[in-house]
Amino acid sequence: MIVAGFGFRAGAALPSLRAAFALAQQGQPPVTHLATAQDKLAALVPLAKALGLPLTGVAPDALAAVATLTRSAASLTARHVGSVAEASAMAEAGAGARLLSPRRISPDRMATCAIAASVTFQGTPT
Repeated sequence: MIVAGFGFRAGAALPSLRAAFALAQQGQPPVTHLATAQDKLAALVPLAKALGLPLTGVAPDALAAVATLTRSAASLTARHVGSVAEASAMAEAGAGARLLSPRRISPDRMATCAIAASVTFQGTPT
């Protein structure tokens, strides 16, 4: 399983989400799932539909339990996690997951995306 995790500001539109996704996905295996914080799920539905990928909402306690590579002051204040994108990807990919692409920020700074692989994924980034 390859998961793209997203974090984004209120009002982030589909172009911002797509831009962050494109940056994170460069050189990575194809994504099979999308994830974000539970309360942000509805805003990510248009991207999930456009990509034809399943979407999961990650509970706040599961997000906070993930140690992230990057740290955003805004994310720490609002969510008690360094990166919602990284935490969402890692939590959905499951125990033993590895981060393939740390959070990438859309050019308009409205959205972030990170890519993680489940422990069962045997490929390597391309």
